[in-house]
Amino acid sequence: MGSLKITKKHHKHLNNPFPSNPKCVPLIQGGLFFNSHSLPSHQIFSIGKDFHLLWTSKNGGSLSIFHTSHLTKPIWSTIPGRPFVSAALAETEVEESRGSFLIKDTHLHLLCVHQTIEDIRIIDDFKFPSLVISGWVFSKKTKKRPSSSGARYSIVFDQKSSNQVGFHLKLGEANFQVNTRRERRRKRKLGLGWWWLLTRRRARGFVTISSSETEEEMGEPMSGEFNRVCFMYSSERNERFYGFGEQFSHMDFKGKKVPIFVQEQGIGRGDQPITFAANLVSYSTTYAPSPFYITSKMRSVYLEGYDYSIFDLTTPDTVRIQIHGNSLQGRILHGNSPSELIECFTETIGRPPELPEWIISGAVAGMQGGTDAVRRVWDALRTHEVPVSAIWLQDWVGQRETLIGSQLWWNWEVDTKRYQGWPELIKDLSAQRIKVMTYCNPCLAPVDEKPNKKRNLFDEAKKLGILVKDKHAEPYMVPNTAFDVGMLDLTHPNTASWFKQILQEMVDDGVRGWMADFGEGLPMDATFYSGEDPISAHNRYPELWAKINREFVEEWKGNCVGKEKEDPEEGLVFFMRAGFRDSPKWGMLFWEGDQMVSWQANDGIKSAVIGLLSSGLSGYAFNHSDIGGYCAVNLPLIKYRRSEELLLRWMELNAFTTVFRTHEVVKFIYLNQPFHSFIS
Repeated sequence: MGSLKITKKHHKHLNNPFPSNPKCVPLIQGGLFFNSHSLPSHQIFSIGKDFHLLWTSKNGGSLSIFHTSHLTKPIWSTIPGRPFVSAALAETEVEESRGSFLIKDTHLHLLCVHQTIEDIRIIDDFKFPSLVISGWVFSKKTKKRPSSSGARYSIVFDQKSSNQVGFHLKLGEANFQVNTRRERRRKRKLGLGWWWLLTRRRARGFVTISSSETEEEMGEPMSGEFNRVCFMYSSERNERFYGFGEQFSHMDFKGKKVPIFVQEQGIGRGDQPITFAANLVSYSTTYAPSPFYITSKMRSVYLEGYDYSIFDLTTPDTVRIQIHGNSLQGRILHGNSPSELIECFTETIGRPPELPEWIISGAVAGMQGGTDAVRRVWDALRTHEVPVSAIWLQDWVGQRETLIGSQLWWNWEVDTKRYQGWPELIKDLSAQRIKVMTYCNPCLAPVDEKPNKKRNLFDEAKKLGILVKDKHAEPYMVPNTAFDVGMLDLTHPNTASWFKQILQEMVDDGVRGWMADFGEGLPMDATFYSGEDPISAHNRYPELWAKINREFVEEWKGNCVGKEKEDPEEGLVFFMRAGFRDSPKWGMLFWEGDQMVSWQANDGIKSAVIGLLSSGLSGYAFNHSDIGGYCAVNLPLIKYRRSEELLLRWMELNAFTTVFRTHEVVKFIYLNQPFHSFIS
């Protein structure tokens, strides 16, 4: 019953096509019930050796977790008299447009907003004694066990370390009874849909199912799994929320909804006049989200797993986390300062390695145009004694003319016509202590028409069966500007070794770094070797992409130890923009994507500052932006061109970031026509 509907809008929008807040199951106030005969009015339970949970029946019942070092300061609490678990059964609709996604809850069949607490007990099955709370969630407001609509739940709290409490919330099978055809007709006649039902019928029961297969006047009891679970707990009205990965429009997310889903950050993001529709909503679209936050009250929570989640902070006294699934797992952190909480978080998810000295010893200059052009620019830089540590050549694979201008051949080998004497160029630059960096991504374009190719990587991957598949078990061709591409199935056991061979050939030529681009555009209706849910696979994809690149770097470094051909301290470096919670463990260096060449708040130089701060709080220790921004616009009435002052100020900004890097192209977006163009 929890179906998934995909709507493709690849050719209808060019700027961020989904400016609205995520549409999810609405917050409906439910009740918390407990048996005063089986539960004491006040009791303290141990969670391991460093944490306590306090249960009190005062004001309707509540729970609080404390660290033993601060028994007066809870690190997590429920709201007295209110449930902390609710559940729903809904259908999912996804609108997709070239890496942008809007996920909506539609056709809400069942909503259980009431909760009982039947039992709180300690178990000794783990490393430390753990605590289990169990009961029912249901839709009918009654203290008795519901027989027609609801499910059992259990939540386990267990100590993970001296400063972390884990929680695992699991829902049992849903039991409910479908409503009548007469009621459905009355609902349609009123024309108010399930919003009317939620507000008028919530005390009487549950939201009706709309299946056309149900024809009886009184339906039979049905069962299945919930596909929405909500976890709710208290917040203070003046509490501020930071983190959530790399965010660009806001630092404090109190009062906002934050979707945790990897996607394009969007163009304009509400800044006028580039964003055509006036947007009064919170922009939280990002390449690198993370289900993690820190508050001004030194509270911190993060989720494990990769399910789509929404952090709803719109109610002043409530944190509400909704998960697309029937379980939720995460950790509650203890710390006395932001640095302690970040250290606690990254201790678990992982931290990036120390960067080689060369990447931070001078500028990384982006260039383009082929061997002769690079030599001319390099001579100019050397004449002016510009300290350059590396030259980044995005077009090393060659360019082709398309309907929207010059674009790269996504076939990851050097184009020997554009870069004649490639080994000699790298050798000459190396003699000047200048590294060469290139470009790749996990997508492959058909290159049958490319004249000077050595390998056809798309055909190779297709024959090996390591491309993401569509519903017909054929390679999924994903729209990307003027051409379609196949995406590597990073869950396939043969993909990593095959792509590492490509990286090895690149490094054998003398390349010492690359941009590992993309990773955010995995379609929602794709299928994978692993067979996993496409929405959770989507969030995991950039981590897998980073892992392949990082494993290659470590394997290469290990093979060079003790050999004269390469000093391991020089090392390889890759940088990427897409990520998720654990990406700092696998990535080495990140960049913020494609800001506008403007001063604006949501997608200009200011957003780059916000992105650096929010990502840093979320464990992305090494990050930077394109100096001067990336996206420009050339329209009769709307023009975004990089000014000299903006360029200089962005240079000053990036002097304080990990890497000082320029981009070689300015991107022009023609929003009144269905194409882009790229110029030097």
